[in-house]
Amino acid sequence: MERKRIAITMGDPSGIGPEVVVKALTERSVYEKCIPVVIGDCEALQDAVRFCHLNLKLNEVKDFQAAAGDYGVVDYVNLGYLKPGSWKYKENSAICGEASFQYVIHAIRLAMEGKAAAVITAPISKESVNMAGHPYSGHTEIFAEYTGTKDYAMLLASENLRVIHVTTHCALSEACRRIRKERVLTVIRLAEQGCKMLGIANPRIGVAGLNPHCSENGLFGTEEASEIIPAIQEAKAQGIAVEGPEPPDTVFVKCKAGIYDIVVAMYHDQGHIPLKLNGFQWDKETGKFKSIRGINCTIGLPIVRASVDHGTAFGKAGDGLANADSMLDAIEAGLKMAGSEYFGKRTQAYA
Repeated sequence: MERKRIAITMGDPSGIGPEVVVKALTERSVYEKCIPVVIGDCEALQDAVRFCHLNLKLNEVKDFQAAAGDYGVVDYVNLGYLKPGSWKYKENSAICGEASFQYVIHAIRLAMEGKAAAVITAPISKESVNMAGHPYSGHTEIFAEYTGTKDYAMLLASENLRVIHVTTHCALSEACRRIRKERVLTVIRLAEQGCKMLGIANPRIGVAGLNPHCSENGLFGTEEASEIIPAIQEAKAQGIAVEGPEPPDTVFVKCKAGIYDIVVAMYHDQGHIPLKLNGFQWDKETGKFKSIRGINCTIGLPIVRASVDHGTAFGKAGDGLANADSMLDAIEAGLKMAGSEYFGKRTQAYA
């Protein structure tokens, strides 16, 4: 089987991004499935290999498509934003914000040109990106703008739980204002699309309510009656297998039990909290995460984008303590989506 070539962005150099990238690339299974090429900076990659004590060779490639993908060798495109001593671990900075932003833009361009089958992203710092003069609230919005995508959503997955969001990076008061029928309907459609890209042929979708107990027939709010239920009804009329709204405190339990394949969450923390509770494991004896599983991907784009489901973790950056499980999951998910028959049909429609 021909291995797909993927672009892996290094993330914020001050965080754990470079570390989780090089740790993931110590796994032989990655090279059996794809040709990974890191988009980043030589200085940060060299340092990560050093403090993680890894037996890896770094190989700079001038041409993305020239990477051979040999196990034990990390092929990378060096964008040259960092110089020795020009950045510090554990700190936000404009230089790291600019560098991490440009890694993403470069990878998007490769995917849009058909050179990269998928883009896999390590975490960036929203604060650093904004310090560098780029007013984005996260990867999702960057990918949407630079691919010209109007309708998109953030999908998270870990093991037997998947969540997609109607709203994400905004104040909770603003999230409530953004719960409108058309947006809820769009995200229900994207939920179906995302599941099919992940290999679920006939997805069953559960929609969470916004208010406690789905408002108890208007006692605690009106959004369910005025916006969410009409969107569900229209989606059903279009042949989508969707149910709800379900009380937010039970719908995720049903998804994990297999009643639903994915939950449409109304706002950021409503979806993120159960997802991370499901995928993250904390060891109280060591005071560290012993497992961090899960992926974050952007659905609706003309390209494949999958990411780790965690942040820059400045507190442990540069110490060699980061867990690469989520990066491995993201690579696996990106390859699955890029190879899906459903995504192939969608990309033909864009051509």
